[in-house]
Amino acid sequence: MEIIRSVAAMRAWRKQAGKLAFVPTMGNLHEGHLALVKAAREQADKVVVSIFVNRLQFGQGEDFDAYPRTFESDCDKLRTAGADALFFPDERELYPRVRQDFNVEPPHIQNELCGAFRPGHFRGVATVVTKLFNIVQPDVACFGKKDYQQLHVIQAMVDDLNSPIAIVPVDTGRAGDGLALSSRNGYLSAEERAEAPRLYRNLTAIRDGLLAGSQDYAALEQSARDDLSAAGWVVDYVEVRQADTLEIAHAGEKRLVVLAAARLGKTRLIDNIEVFR
Repeated sequence: MEIIRSVAAMRAWRKQAGKLAFVPTMGNLHEGHLALVKAAREQADKVVVSIFVNRLQFGQGEDFDAYPRTFESDCDKLRTAGADALFFPDERELYPRVRQDFNVEPPHIQNELCGAFRPGHFRGVATVVTKLFNIVQPDVACFGKKDYQQLHVIQAMVDDLNSPIAIVPVDTGRAGDGLALSSRNGYLSAEERAEAPRLYRNLTAIRDGLLAGSQDYAALEQSARDDLSAAGWVVDYVEVRQADTLEIAHAGEKRLVVLAAARLGKTRLIDNIEVFR
């Protein structure tokens, strides 16, 4: 696996790569990331993964400085997974003027769901992903459904900006007890880790209610919030939304997604389940 640290070297490597699939990450890789690499291998001749902890998508008081940097371990995992190249720029390479004067501004959905609790987060995501797309110039890019709102923002951005990149959604990787795989799971204490699958259980309860024909979304959402709060979680949101647009869902709609974010101790966990009925 070739390790590439500069924009110029990445562009030179890309010229000989043929059909290229791309997996952007912030490192601290787990099995969910490796599933993205596996999906990418099925899409193209070569696979490049990026590792860059993007300051623009961290809000005030969030964990940018504490975010785990595990470069050597990440490289070992990527070699085993069959990545052909790793793009590993530092901040000076990706933001040479330090300040990013031109940003990609997502529409109103950036201020809802996770965006309501992390102002500017999706602007930072859309900006850095656009930069990475321009540098790597992939034919295909793989993103996990675990970050469902992020996936929606990226898909919509690519469509609106006419980017010649196919976005491939990849199903959420889960531990045996249902917990969605996430780099932030490493922040959980042993006791919190045992409690963490409650989030997924509440999402599945809402899914089951929807599949059974319930149209009372508010009651299903409130039941989940009450259960999480009673167990000591601090709930940001539990919502039923339209799966294709993330707009507010109305009774009778067939393609839905249930999304949730809640804090367990100091760790913010997110998850979702699609419901097609």
